[in-house]
Amino acid sequence: MPSLVKTSKEQAMNSRPLIWLLIGLIGVAISITISIGSGAVWIPPSVIIESFTSFNPELLEHHLIFEVRIPRALTAALVGAALAIAGTLMQGVTRNPLADPSIIGITQGSGLAIAIALSFFSSNSYWGLLGWSFIGAALGAVLVLLFTIISREQLSPVTLTLAGAALSMLFSALSTGLALYFQVAQDLSFWFAGGLSGSKWVHVYILFPITITGLLIALTMSRSLTTLTMGDDVATGLGHSLHRVRWFSITAVVLLSGAAVSIAGAIGFIGLVVPHIVRSLVGVDYRYILPTSALIGAFLLIIADIGARMINPPFETPVGAITAIIGVPFFLYLARMKRRNV
Repeated sequence: MPSLVKTSKEQAMNSRPLIWLLIGLIGVAISITISIGSGAVWIPPSVIIESFTSFNPELLEHHLIFEVRIPRALTAALVGAALAIAGTLMQGVTRNPLADPSIIGITQGSGLAIAIALSFFSSNSYWGLLGWSFIGAALGAVLVLLFTIISREQLSPVTLTLAGAALSMLFSALSTGLALYFQVAQDLSFWFAGGLSGSKWVHVYILFPITITGLLIALTMSRSLTTLTMGDDVATGLGHSLHRVRWFSITAVVLLSGAAVSIAGAIGFIGLVVPHIVRSLVGVDYRYILPTSALIGAFLLIIADIGARMINPPFETPVGAITAIIGVPFFLYLARMKRRNV
């Protein structure tokens, strides 16, 4: 009898990640539906269904659904998924529970690169800004990773986070200086605030392949990341190449963060909060953490975007402010917990 009970408990534990994956899929689907109907003009579910079954080009609501609401909801989902995966990878590869692209300089690196593009090259095309965003994200990611690797002492999470915060402040100060001197502050203010109001189908076409590629790269590293949580020596002893894991993970982080920031601006804390939520739900296996993080990140950013539209209609609140309200207290809580454990 005890063996049967133990077996049933093991089966329940093994099925839990799959259950949360299914819940995440359902949550994303429901939130996208709510997002399509929400805004300055409320669209009832019956009209949404009608626009799919019998699209009428003469109805304003149908045009609004397909040209504005659906691209915005899908963009929010993809940006949220990209940021969540990037944060999960950063926390896994640095073993730092406080790591997040917006905290340790990667997002601000993208912002600095975009400021350089707007100031010196007058680049405002989607592809141009995307390329510059990748360059800035790569700069921030490589600096953080090198700081982790070359340090001879074991860095505490708080120390690494402080170093990343200093890097973020440097990048932000340079971005602000360029914006003021070259009079592109108005153009750059969108990137600082973060938002999804200008989302179009082209953004979905850009984000979808990049997000899928980043997730696939991350999944190839999932077993190594799981082993890495036990320490570098254990991972090396089991045959995992630490350099390969780190550089492949950083490549995925650069792709995901660069694409997300180039389109939605500096939306922070999604990559910080989501991995902690997911690990408490599915355990420590990155084969499940990564896809579940993508779904939970998508869900959270869609909900945040709905809140940004509904708090002060018909005006929009920056999505970055919504995520910061949630993320800052969570960050302070984590920092306090790590300090107690030191």
